[in-house]
Amino acid sequence: MPGIDESLLEAMRLPGARGASVVDWISGLALGAVGDAPGGDAEATAAETAELARLATESGVLGLTGGDDARGETGGLSGKEPPVQDLIITNADSYHLLRFVTTAFDSTVFVHLWLDRGEGNLALARIRLAEMADRLVLG
Repeated sequence: MPGIDESLLEAMRLPGARGASVVDWISGLALGAVGDAPGGDAEATAAETAELARLATESGVLGLTGGDDARGETGGLSGKEPPVQDLIITNADSYHLLRFVTTAFDSTVFVHLWLDRGEGNLALARIRLAEMADRLVLG
């Protein structure tokens, strides 16, 4: 099972990949990063994408389905699996794909893949990133 570095290198082999990182969405810290980062700063990108991840996972509308409330009294996640699988953000020249990683402890990690819109294949990237996230070993 691949660790963070191996998984990020695998993500960079996807057509159109500009950069990839593994981010803890609670702290906003990048646990690993390869390639370029939007704006040139991997740590700033990690913090900003972590904020998006937090908003999506803590949203009662976006994060929960069918009325099942997986959040505790404080609004935090009580289960081991994040209620959101992935986020896709598109802009004029690129795609940003955030794939949440399910872990045995607290599942507060996601993989962020930055793809060139002209060279990348969003559908393929989503499938491969899901497979990679399922195999990712943290620690």
